[in-house]
Formats: sequence, C-alpha cells, structure tokens
Amino acid sequence: MSFNLKACLLFVILLPFTFSSAFGQGVLVNEGGVAVQLPRVIIFPPRRPPLPRPIPVPVESSYAIKSLEVSTNITGQIADVSVSQTFVNTGKNQMEVSFVFPLPYDGAINSMTLLVDGKEYNAKLLKATDARKTYEDIVRRNQDPALLEWIGNGMFKTSVFPIPAGESRVVNLKYTQLLKVDGGLTDFLFTMSTAKYTSKPIEKLEISLNIETPDEMKNIYSPTHEIKIKRPTPTKAVVLYEGKDIVPSSDFRLFFDSGKNEVSTRLLSFRPNPKEDGYFMLLASPKFATDDQKPVAKNVLFVLDNSGSMSGAKIVQARDALKFVLNNLREEDTFNIVQYNSNAAKFKEEIQPATKEYISEATSYADSIRAAGGTNIGDALNTSLAMIQDNKIPNYVLFLTDGCPTAGETNEMKLNELAVNANKNNARIFAFGVGYDVNSRLLDRIVRSNRGQTEYVKPNENIEERVSRMYNRISSPILTDVAFKFVRKDDEKQNYTTNRVYPNNNFDLFSGEQLVIVGRYSKSGKVSINVEGKVGETVKTFNFDGELVDESKDQTSSFISRLWAIRRIGEILDQVDLKGQNKELIDELVALSTAYGILTPYTSFLADDSVSLTNRENNTTTAMSNTRSLNVVQGKFGLDQRVGKLNFQQADNLDSFHAANEQNIDEVQLGERGMSGDMRRGLGSRPSASLYSSSRGRQTLPNARAMDSGSSAVPQGTDEVVERVVPELSVQTVNNRAFFKKNGVWIDSTLSESQMKKENMISVKQFSEDYFKLIATHKEALTPYLTLDGPQIINVKGQAYNFTP
Repeated sequence: MSFNLKACLLFVILLPFTFSSAFGQGVLVNEGGVAVQLPRVIIFPPRRPPLPRPIPVPVESSYAIKSLEVSTNITGQIADVSVSQTFVNTGKNQMEVSFVFPLPYDGAINSMTLLVDGKEYNAKLLKATDARKTYEDIVRRNQDPALLEWIGNGMFKTSVFPIPAGESRVVNLKYTQLLKVDGGLTDFLFTMSTAKYTSKPIEKLEISLNIETPDEMKNIYSPTHEIKIKRPTPTKAVVLYEGKDIVPSSDFRLFFDSGKNEVSTRLLSFRPNPKEDGYFMLLASPKFATDDQKPVAKNVLFVLDNSGSMSGAKIVQARDALKFVLNNLREEDTFNIVQYNSNAAKFKEEIQPATKEYISEATSYADSIRAAGGTNIGDALNTSLAMIQDNKIPNYVLFLTDGCPTAGETNEMKLNELAVNANKNNARIFAFGVGYDVNSRLLDRIVRSNRGQTEYVKPNENIEERVSRMYNRISSPILTDVAFKFVRKDDEKQNYTTNRVYPNNNFDLFSGEQLVIVGRYSKSGKVSINVEGKVGETVKTFNFDGELVDESKDQTSSFISRLWAIRRIGEILDQVDLKGQNKELIDELVALSTAYGILTPYTSFLADDSVSLTNRENNTTTAMSNTRSLNVVQGKFGLDQRVGKLNFQQADNLDSFHAANEQNIDEVQLGERGMSGDMRRGLGSRPSASLYSSSRGRQTLPNARAMDSGSSAVPQGTDEVVERVVPELSVQTVNNRAFFKKNGVWIDSTLSESQMKKENMISVKQFSEDYFKLIATHKEALTPYLTLDGPQIINVKGQAYNFTP
C-alpha cells in the first residue's frame, strides 16, 4: 500500500547570540501516525570517516544529507551567510516536509530568505512558549530525545512541500548577522550538530569565509577545526575548512581580530566553578610580514645523520631537505652544515653568511654527502653547538637522525646533559626522528631541555616534506624569547598568579603563526597583559587589556578547559616518560581522562564495560602498569607512543586532535603486537583489563561506502553489502561532560560512588510525564544530556537520575 509520510524538516541556522542551541542544517522528523526516530550515524572522534549505522527504522522514512556548503562574507562584525544543503529522500515513499529554524531567543532575527530548488518559502515566527509545545509533541510522538536540546528556543516555520522518494532537494538559506565580540575577538560560530541525523556520512562539507577588517588582521584561530588560511592582503583573509564522507563531531568556530600593533594578544577565560581555578586562553599573533619588511636575521645549523642506516631513499630525501633550507635562507641569515656518522664533519669551520656564493658551494657539498659508518650523536651535538657564538640573534639547530647512538657517548641521560652544557647561547633544537630505529625518548629529552620541538618521520613519509614544513614555520621570526605576565589593573605592582601554563617556557613568534597558550588562574578581575620579547638585540614590551572571569554564565568558552586538559595530559605523559612514574601524576591522568572522556593508550581501559569509573584507586593502578610501556624507546611501538604524546602537547584544535588521537591509539596497539617476546617480557605483567581496549562491533551496511584506509569505495547506486568492523561508540562528551557507555547505559562521569548506589538514585521512565516535568524544572541544566540514545544515569545538581526505557 502506498501512502505519504507527513514530516517536519528542522533546518536550523547559526545565530551569534548564544552557543547552546543555534544550528546550521536540518533533520527530518516524522509527523505522521508512525513513530520514527531520526536516522543516526556513529559519532566519535574518527580515525577515519565513520561508517553509517542507522538505527532500525521503517524504510518508508529515511533521508541523507548529501552536501553542506557554507559561504560567508564578513566585514568587521557583519556576516552575510549563505547555506546550501542537499537532502535526499532515501525512503520508499514521498515525504511532506516543512522547515523549522530554532532561534536562541525571541526577537533574535526578524528576516531571512529560504529557497527550495529555487522557489522561495515564507516562514512563520513562533515564540519560545509556542515552539516548546511543538518540540515536546515531536519528542513524545516519536519517542526520540534528539530535539530536546532545542526546547526553549523560538522558531521560524515554513509551509509544507513534497520530496518524492529517491529525489533530492537543494535548500538555500541566506541571512545577515551581527557577530559577537568577546575579549577583542570577533566570534563566528556555525553549529553542525543536526548533520549527525542522516543515514549516510555527508559526501561534501565545505565552510569558506572571506574576512575583511579595517586594520591589519592578526589572530585567526579555530579551536574546533583544522583550517587553511590565505592572506592576500594585511586586511583580508580567506579561511577554508573541507571534509569528505564525514559526520561532523563538533560545531565550527572561528575567532579573529585586527589591530595596528606589531603583536596582538587576546585573552579568553572560562570558570564554571568560582571555588576552583579557572581556565584561560591567550592568543598571540605577530604583524604579518610583507615583502618590503626587513625580517629578523637568524642563524640556522643543519645537522644531518649520514650513517650507514641512512642509505637509499632516506639520504636522498635528507639531502633534498638540506637543499630546501639552503635555498630559502635570506641574505641577512647565517648558516653551517654538520654531517655525522662515526664522527662529525663540518661544511665550514665557522658559521657563514647566506650569500649566493656560499649557498652555491653548500649545495654542492650537500650533493656529495653519502651514507656510511655509525651514529655519533654526541660528537654532532658538540660540534654544532660549539659553533654558535652569538646569542643576539635567534639560533636554530635542525637535527636529523634515523637511529640510536652507536659511537662515542651512547648513554641517554649523559647525551642530554652534554647538549645542555654545550648549548651556551640558548639555541633552539628542532629534532627530526626518521624511521622506527630512532631512540625517540632521547630526542624528546634533548628537545625538551633545549626549547625546541620534535618531529617524527615514519618510513612511508617524506623527510624533505616534514623538514620543509618546519623550516617554513620558523623561517621568519618576528619576536624572540617572548614571555608574558598578567598584572592587576588596579595595582600594577601585583601580578596575577597563573599555573600549569602550556607551552610553559619562553617562545618565539614567527610571521603567519598563530600561538595558542592555555593555563589556569586563581584570581579573577581586569588585567593588563604584559608581553615582552626581542627584535634582534632590542627588547620590546606590549600591553593589552583583558579580563579573567569570576564565574562563567554558560558553556560558551568551555572549549578552553578541554584544550587545557588535553595539553595537561600531554605534559603528564612527558613527565612520566622523561622522569619516571609518579603515582600522583598517574592519578591525575586517570582523573582527566574520566572527567573529559579524553582517552590515551594508557587509559582507554576506562571504556570497558567491566571498569567502574568511581574505582579511582584500581584505575590508577591499571594506568600505572600500562605506562610502563614508555620504557620502550625504539621500534614502531616506541615511536608511536611519542607521536601520541606530541599530539597532546601540540593540540591547537579539538577536531584534528581527536582524529589523530584515535588513530594513534590504534597505531600503538599494532606496535605492541609487533614487539618481540623479549621486549614484551621486559614490560612485566599486564592487568586483566585490556591496555588498548576498543569495543568492536560488526555491522552489515547496505550501500555503505568503504571508509577504511586504502580500501576502495563501493560504487554508488549499487546494492552491494559491505561489512566492516568499526568501533562501537563508548564515550561521548556533552557540554564538556563525559559520558561512558557501560553495558548499554550512558554513565555520567561526574557521578560519585555513593550517587551510583541504587538506593540513592531516582528512576524516571523516558518520555513519561515525570520525564517532561523534570525537563520543565531543570531546563538547559538537563536537556542537553538527555539527547544521548538509550538509558542514562545523569547527575543533575547532585542528584543521580536513572532514565530507563
């Protein structure tokens, strides 16, 4: 029998006035007599694009979001936003749909233009009280909590139009908004949370922004996504984010500012509990270097391992990397080359100016380098660092090796001490570890003691590409040895105390770089941010105004605490790696992983059904045992652990971090499996909990596209069934609160052992009258957490509620 399903498509827009319930894409909600939940896709920080996993629903009602494209022009604070979204009716019958736009509050906007396949549709305004009933009716009828996050919002609603089975509709939306300014930063948000309600991943997702400011643009930063930035002029920027075959796991957010100073510094803060230390983020960006601006002179030493193990493609790529650096030196720069195997050899006895003649001679010297002999890292460090005699300009050592020290001094601790003692002029050492034979902990130790950074080049990666990327970043220093402090506005003699700040030492600012600093603070109030650094020999000081909030009113800036937690975990892992195990540090590691749902290779066992989140002592013991794996310093297992640690230490945005972390946990697991029996025995006994637990589930997915790395896609339009093993969703974060799925029940990570006792919990049947009474009572303090599918135990103002089907 053929019939039409009457449905409501929620197509929601971004508005700048609130960040908890503004949306940028749509969902189909059944309004007919049959209760149908929204289609779902696995949502987790993906190591690869996730596969569709629809909840079983009647095939008569199903749809997919094929594409989502957002084009925005921003002039000052005014944003003109155009959204184009393609929906496909993948069900068997025609659907009658309308568009509904949730608004953050009544009167937020008063006009918009909406076209469906080129035809304009008028929208009717519903105030929050009327809209609440519409949302609740849909939730009650479809037994689906997805729309609860919008309760409390007003809405625009269009008239009904059809989408025949198998056909698509292109929806275009245009609107203008006034962007919010916070702490001197203009804030653009495009919320993509409703895009997860689709039966398939989005084939194309693109967000482009053309930004123009009255003064020179400085900070351009996204805490959520890895973006590409082009700056055609000092006052214009083009920002692009692209994704293919993905399901958005976070909203898109961008901050930017402009100014006339050589350096711009902006302060954001977040303090959910005034009785505890708050979190701050400091964004710093230097003046964008122009062609007519004379850059700061620098000294570059390229130290190249040419031992026998570097033979073949590695030495060719290393020579090409060296020649790239030589060809990109400026005339005011100085340089030298050190090659080392069993002994170190120099291009010239002393550092040379980067003239055309010396660059030409050095290029010929690079071509003559051949691989042979052992690896004398100590001699290479001594030889290169001894050449540096001038600390009035920035000194950078690019140190490349593919192995462990086999000649001269070989002790890890003594080599680090040697480097520190030899580095009398405060050079920064940037180390490149090539392949799996390198002693990754040694490189991390040397770099940490000498204010640099480590890069690891795996066997399938190109050395020249990684070295050139690093050199391009440091090629144009603008301000060196930079330090900052917060000074009270009402008493300039008193500094504000900050703690656990990352990065936690002086740094250099480079042209085009966006520096992101996060930390904790205890006292709130208006502050003056003093930034001091050197331009050549001249010390320069800059002052900026800011404020550290006493208590945050909402979750708008909660990303700051999450980014801080990620970097703090990186710092903990680094300390355990370089200084040995410490129970207090491991306990903090477990606490952060539990509170934020940020898993590491050493705490992923927390996601196991059998592990109690409240048994902190036992979980710390397990993590202590797991971190002994850091004693492995070579091989794939050793290197992947250091790569994972760097992911935490260098995290700048949440989306790319979670993707890299998920992949790294898999890589570390594979590395452990590849260890020899002797190495395994050296790590001691394992706890019963799996070290790298990742619940797996097998699904049969019709028309699913093959998402595994290296696999070919299933041809579109076929009925081929693809079977893939994919991770079960076991951890989700809502409003910065982690939930772990244990035996099919979502457990709030903030619950105590006492709250979790059956006699202390209040049971509430989902979608009952008591359920909706609680929603009416607690509103936004509860509704975001109820959107998780399935049974839940939630901490609501100190009371545990057990929501059951």
